[in-house]
Amino acid sequence: MQKAITVAVDAMGGDNAPKETVKGTVLAVQDRNDIKVILVGKKDVILNELSVYEYDKERIIIVNADENISNNESPVLAIRRKKNSSIVVALNLVKSGEADAFVSAGSTGAVLAGGQLIIGRIKGVERPPLAPIIPTIKGVSLLIDCGANVDARPSHLVQFAQMGSIYMENVIGIKNPRVAIVNIGAEEEKGNSLVKETFPLLKALPGINFIGSIEARDIPYGYADVIVCEAFVGNVILKLYEGLGTALIKKIKEGLMSTTKSKIGALLAKPALKKTLKAFDYSQYGGAPMLGLKGLVVKTHGSSNSNEIRNSIIQCVTFTEQKIKEKIEENLKETE
Repeated sequence: MQKAITVAVDAMGGDNAPKETVKGTVLAVQDRNDIKVILVGKKDVILNELSVYEYDKERIIIVNADENISNNESPVLAIRRKKNSSIVVALNLVKSGEADAFVSAGSTGAVLAGGQLIIGRIKGVERPPLAPIIPTIKGVSLLIDCGANVDARPSHLVQFAQMGSIYMENVIGIKNPRVAIVNIGAEEEKGNSLVKETFPLLKALPGINFIGSIEARDIPYGYADVIVCEAFVGNVILKLYEGLGTALIKKIKEGLMSTTKSKIGALLAKPALKKTLKAFDYSQYGGAPMLGLKGLVVKTHGSSNSNEIRNSIIQCVTFTEQKIKEKIEENLKETE
């Protein structure tokens, strides 16, 4: 039997914690026998949530952490002052090697700050980006960066392209992934100063399949596998993506339930429609890894349900088995 991957999970972070976090943990352990989870948070609260489930007690253990970091706190100050918070304790488990990865639906700022301050960056990485998988009509794409670096330099975007290519090829299995930079037009001369400076660098960069610019409207069609941008643009794209998807699904359901005829049609179309809508359900793709750190940190949505928590934990297995950290280190050495 192969060695189990140990994932430290922030049991107290997120809008639906600890209920959905604990449920997602149980589902992950039930689905895979190569996962061990350390739930970090208030022990009595976690035990109360676990009491309703049957689970392998050797594969879900609890580490107590009495403090919690809220979204309203200064991330850096909170990381430094709240040493017994669930985020800090869990990150230290990764740093010490007691856990292979960390998953949290808690404060994005605290997770990002803690990842860099506690775990640290891989040598040569200038800025670790957040890189979520987003659905397209052709499968999935990687949006990098979506939340870590609002003000980025061209050299940062070049590294995002390199790390994103490694992730898509080794975790998602897309050979020679197509890399594009977000722009307001397809022409090379278009864009703001950041895009104009970065474009020729990506064009000349060996080892990546750079296909040029991509406009926002083309992203859902899957024209690129790795979509490169600074976090301000990436976060706007991600939030619009999620909001529009939710709104469209709501309007489709309202339309299908509006008349007797449409209800009959909905009944007939339900299996096909369910399959189609599932492909655009972001929760099935897990969380966003913070690439370029010495250990694996995965940030899930603050509103994560048990399904997204489960998939985020399972995602850590593939990431660890494919040695993404080591491959990023090797790639950066080759391009020095």
